[in-house]
Amino acid sequence: MFARILLVFVALAAPQAVLAQKTFKWSSSGDITTQDPHAQDESFTKSFNAMVYERLIMPGKDMNATAWLATSWKVISPTTRVLTLRKDVKFTDGTPMTADDVVFSFERAAKSQQFRTYAIPAGKPRKIDAYTVEFTTDKPNPVGLIAIGEIPIMSKAWSEKNNSAEPQNYAAKEVTHASRNAMGTGPFKLVTYETGVKTVLEKNKDWWGIKDGRMEGNIDVIEYRPIGNAATRLAALKSGELDFVLDPPVQDVFALKTDPAFKVWEGDETRVITFTFDQARDELLFSDVKGKNPFKDRRVRQALYQAIDVNAIRTQIMRGLSTPTAIATPNPKGEGIPASYEKRLPYDVEAAKKLLAEAGYPKGFGFTLHCPNDRYVNDDKICLAAAAMWAKIGLDVKVDAMPKAQYFQRTPKKEFSACMQGWGDNNRDAIFTFKPLFHSLNDKGYGDTNYGNFSNAELDALIDAIDVEMDPAKRQQQINKAIEVLQREVLVIPIHRQVIPWVSRSNISLVHRSDNKFAPIWVKIN
Repeated sequence: MFARILLVFVALAAPQAVLAQKTFKWSSSGDITTQDPHAQDESFTKSFNAMVYERLIMPGKDMNATAWLATSWKVISPTTRVLTLRKDVKFTDGTPMTADDVVFSFERAAKSQQFRTYAIPAGKPRKIDAYTVEFTTDKPNPVGLIAIGEIPIMSKAWSEKNNSAEPQNYAAKEVTHASRNAMGTGPFKLVTYETGVKTVLEKNKDWWGIKDGRMEGNIDVIEYRPIGNAATRLAALKSGELDFVLDPPVQDVFALKTDPAFKVWEGDETRVITFTFDQARDELLFSDVKGKNPFKDRRVRQALYQAIDVNAIRTQIMRGLSTPTAIATPNPKGEGIPASYEKRLPYDVEAAKKLLAEAGYPKGFGFTLHCPNDRYVNDDKICLAAAAMWAKIGLDVKVDAMPKAQYFQRTPKKEFSACMQGWGDNNRDAIFTFKPLFHSLNDKGYGDTNYGNFSNAELDALIDAIDVEMDPAKRQQQINKAIEVLQREVLVIPIHRQVIPWVSRSNISLVHRSDNKFAPIWVKIN
């Protein structure tokens, strides 16, 4: 009789437990490109990977560096840093995380075209004991700890067992076990990953951060659905199918603010949107100019710059949710760059026409502008607006917009003649933009995301100096000088920094950070 009563109790209790489970459903325009945490240095994918894979040092609510898988660190010298690891961390298969996993992860990331920009400056990792790791660089490194905090930690045993000891080559469309599956130490575990359909995570009940008080939210299950159409995305939120939308249509933000059923969370994002141009090839891949490359001429690049009306983009395309900029870095104020550098070249159609004529293109020319259509706020609309503006100076510009999954497979190959580039960086140091985006390509990983593939000797020398300068005042002067070279030579065209609105249903509370990375450990369903 007792057994029968117990069975009835369990049968009644089980549905109640399921009902009590809190599922958080959310969406944005694009999808997670890969589950391999060392394969793709794209902010949205990185933020999703961070729900499963953790780093030694991570940003807190205020974006300041916070001890995470490392409990402490010491700067022994300008070239040596020692980190002490947490001893209560386990991967979700139950195995402990140790120094072996940390060393493996940094060595693995150093082989990635996308992550070597962080792994190499972090230094060569060496296991001192099971919970202590030393990082040594060949030269002084003023941002070594920042670089160390950018590498997700994987299980060495799991990676080797599943033939994933090498990072996925995303640009080559490689598919690996680690690109389709995940096994980390983080607050959530991957349940299903259906590309273009749905990704489901569940709470890691054994996460070390629960005992440590890091889990402030109450989510048990996360369901992410990519919805490309903005109107459909918003309709799903309004109908109750979704709890949260990362990228609501900017034209609907004001109305959402006045609707008590929703909450709008907004703030400046540390991300800059730019246009960059192939300045390496002798003949462009996508242009009607044959036998030469017009983008090698600074006057042409300046003409393109001065033909863009950024205020029209701000008011008509972005509905006020952008801050026009003259500085091609994500966070000039945090990077110490003087406000005086924010003065843009004037919007001047006639001056732009004159520059083109001086460069030998009085009747203009044609080229293709490649852009994503689901990565940045109104990305394809910005490109179409720029093309229309360039038409006023005689340029015939075709816009080829595509999903980011395709776009980011092509950008590392630098096969575009002109393209949009968005760059976000929560590290508050310009070197993490300078080295990958503005240095000429070399075997150290510099220039990996220099999509224009340009090479400027003066700028390279400044970046190399910034990379090792330990005197903060002298280093800031070098950073400012590098900005001057970028602006004088018009190596890229900065457009704006995004103001990012998020929208949730009114029963949701969360933390909106300037890196635009949604962190579920702080999300509560009320």
